Amino acid sequence: MTLSYVSITCTPSPSTLDILTSRQHQRRNNHLAIGATLSHLPTPDIILHLHNCAQIRRQIHYLFYDMGAGQSKQVAASAVGREKGEIAQCMSKLSVAGKMQEALETYVCVDEDPPTYSSSKRNTTLSISETKHWEKELLADPKNRLALSALSSHSPTTIIANHAAEIADTQVFNIRIPLEGAPITNQHSSGRCWLFASTNVFRVALMKLYNVKSFELSQAYPFFWDKMEKANWFLENAIDTASEALDGRLVQRLMSSPMSDGGQWDMVTNLVGKYGLVPKELYPDTYNAKSSSFLGKLVTTKLREDALVLRKMATSFDPSVRASIGDTKKKFLQEIHSILTILLGPPPSPEEKFTWEYYDANGKFCKLSMTPLEFASSLSSREGLRACKGTDVNELFSLVNDPRNSYERLLTVDRLGNVVGGQPVTYVNVDMNTIKAGAIAMLKAGIPVFFGSDVGKYSNSASGIMDTALYDYSLGFNVNLGMSKAERLQTGESSMTHAMVLTAVHIGDDGKPLRWRVENSWGDAKGDKGWFVMTDKWMDEFVYQVVVDPRFVSQGVRDVLKQAPLTLPLWDPMGALA
Repeated sequence: MTLSYVSITCTPSPSTLDILTSRQHQRRNNHLAIGATLSHLPTPDIILHLHNCAQIRRQIHYLFYDMGAGQSKQVAASAVGREKGEIAQCMSKLSVAGKMQEALETYVCVDEDPPTYSSSKRNTTLSISETKHWEKELLADPKNRLALSALSSHSPTTIIANHAAEIADTQVFNIRIPLEGAPITNQHSSGRCWLFASTNVFRVALMKLYNVKSFELSQAYPFFWDKMEKANWFLENAIDTASEALDGRLVQRLMSSPMSDGGQWDMVTNLVGKYGLVPKELYPDTYNAKSSSFLGKLVTTKLREDALVLRKMATSFDPSVRASIGDTKKKFLQEIHSILTILLGPPPSPEEKFTWEYYDANGKFCKLSMTPLEFASSLSSREGLRACKGTDVNELFSLVNDPRNSYERLLTVDRLGNVVGGQPVTYVNVDMNTIKAGAIAMLKAGIPVFFGSDVGKYSNSASGIMDTALYDYSLGFNVNLGMSKAERLQTGESSMTHAMVLTAVHIGDDGKPLRWRVENSWGDAKGDKGWFVMTDKWMDEFVYQVVVDPRFVSQGVRDVLKQAPLTLPLWDPMGALA
């Protein structure tokens, strides 16, 4: 028996492996070739290339020790023996014929030189004559000439839109929370969606607690303090990485975005725990909160300059210079504070009482006096818990669907955060069925759900539709786009770009979800007066995160929170900020 190539791949059941054979290219479909060749049994050689094994580890963490996504670096010589043992152990679990089993367990060797492909035998340049031939062939088809006329003179997404999908994606749902937040919020020209989504979740409980029909929390208030905390976070990272090369990948990644507008759920809880919350009337948006571009550019430039100074001080041979780093950093932070105060306005103090006057749903005048921290803690008070149907917002945590990594695994991202000493950003990686079940249980309990997605894919903001059938690229361009969710993450095609809120779901006769109601933060001129509809298939492909109450997931999922997390590098797509 002769096998041209040997591959290992995950089957639909993640606890089993198949040996697959192919006489084609080493990378076929989703199978990762680990070597060639197994030939002329019973004395085969299985060649396991180290760079390929690293890719397999990213795919199948339960078989190989974790390296973290994106880290396919050379394996040290001391690790080769362990690698060989891991592979041999995995081979022994395969259900194959006796002689094959014996061969797999006996003949395992490691080749540290990866296979190379030479381009010397083929033409690597673009041929002008061929492009002329392609053009002639393309335009010989009347359909393509029609596509040229239509798509070159109009918005392509308008031409290739699937109007049947637009009709089917209706705002009708059979499970819906009884009280939705109002009014629809608007983040304007800023990247504060995560702050809008989180405060839109919080406000539903506060609307119940204080009996108001319409209410907004200030998004500018946590925005101000997030900027201050991120400045401190960045400068501390600049000091901590001072001995690393300025042009190295980690430092360059830090320098590329010292203080973005985006964030994650755990970063919200850090801010609320330290600074609290205030009604929007007490700290409304300024121009620079709504349009944050100038603020971001100015502070980014300032922080990069400050980082260079601190790096030099941290690597100085003069002890007195190193000893003055703290004072220098404090001076830089004071300058950042001045910029933010001038552009956003002075925020309320977390520890000083504010006075909020309002009319409740019955038209009764009410007056409230408390600190921002006390106002936030009312969410976890006895009355707040009753309003939230027993949900303590401090206990909520993130589920993510990252098919590159093992499920029921705790993930974190290196150097991702905002508050030094605060809660680290962590995710419990699960399959989509677990994510959906948790979200549906939350909605049945009347609780809105924070979620993160790649909103720009197969979506129409004008109509408020997110549907994988929304655009027919094959009709207009004769191409089919078919990457898997994992492949989109691996190639940089997709990541979390936007946070929103789920408030309803429509369940079909088979008990499976069909579509979801989404509260966006793009104002009431988008979608259906600010509301969007998301198909369940779109959710499968482009939703990466939901934030859930631990009561609505299994004990096994909750136990994942006790694990030591797998740390992904800062540049990993799971490090993207919504």
